[in-house]
Amino acid sequence: MNHKCILFTGGGTAGHVIVNLALIPYYQQHGWQIEYIGSKNGIERKLIEELGGVTYHPISTGKLRRYASIENLKDPFKVLKGTFQAARIIRNTKPSVIFSKGGFVSVPVLLASKLTGVPAVIHESDYTPGLANKIATPFAKKVLATFPETMDYLPAKKSEYVGAVVRDELFQGNREEGLAIAGLNKEKPVLLVMGGSGGSQKINETVRGSLPQLLSAFQIIHICGKDKVDPTIKYKGYVQFEYIHKELKHIFAASDYVLSRAGANAIFEFLALQKPMLLIPLSLQASRGDQILNAKSFAKKRYARVLEEEALTAESLMKELDHLREYAPIMIDMMKQYKTESAKERVINIIKQAQKK
Repeated sequence: MNHKCILFTGGGTAGHVIVNLALIPYYQQHGWQIEYIGSKNGIERKLIEELGGVTYHPISTGKLRRYASIENLKDPFKVLKGTFQAARIIRNTKPSVIFSKGGFVSVPVLLASKLTGVPAVIHESDYTPGLANKIATPFAKKVLATFPETMDYLPAKKSEYVGAVVRDELFQGNREEGLAIAGLNKEKPVLLVMGGSGGSQKINETVRGSLPQLLSAFQIIHICGKDKVDPTIKYKGYVQFEYIHKELKHIFAASDYVLSRAGANAIFEFLALQKPMLLIPLSLQASRGDQILNAKSFAKKRYARVLEEEALTAESLMKELDHLREYAPIMIDMMKQYKTESAKERVINIIKQAQKK
């Protein structure tokens, strides 16, 4: 094919962009024209524009809410507008295939893929499919799963288990550089605290309220979310960041343990890097329960320990972190048995097979 063009979509959270970030460098290295459809102000725009060499197209998007809101009445019209915008972009750029990571921005793109006759491949990271991917699945040629258990929730004829796609760059981190970025030393192990791309108020508050006890055992790198840094907190061995992107590989390399939400992409990265983790999944009150299932799957395979948000207190946090340190050698042994190297190659091959001829 003389015209090599691929269109990516996905957004709303960093988790709906990470796999795209892992795949895009391959297509850049092989001379492809790369287009990306995302929302106007979503986190995906910042992450993709930082890459360079990718044309970003913002479109109108709705929001797939699970609660009553007057905005729900407007969303079908936003999705319809976004569908026509996406169809126009597809016709102008002429991609041979579309790859979708999900999120509400992907729904109009998948509708447009059907309208324009361009095959689409969907990637689902969570244990059960998200609402956007459920809506988009009928319009896709192929649906890929990260958890083997997810295959029970997908149409058998068009679905395939591929495993976790992890960014190559994360394996290139340097521990010393990470410690230098954080201003930490080698005297105590490092606990990395992450609450998802938007941060977590409950995790932030509990960690900050427990700092005297936590710092007796750990140094702490706290990625706390946009506008959630508290400049009044001054403790030796405790450092805060709103968000880390380019230097994340070094921060991961510097970390001995992880305290995190249970978003699928993040926890599979910790698994690939063999980082013992304590997971605090989003509660059912704040989500559809996907993180709870993700966390339970990891705990069953002894990759992680789990602390439910409703049970999160300063006391329970310290108790679970003590258990995490105790069981870390077992976790690392189990993690060593997980192989992720072939997942990206499998996805690339499936995208190639799906291309419009």
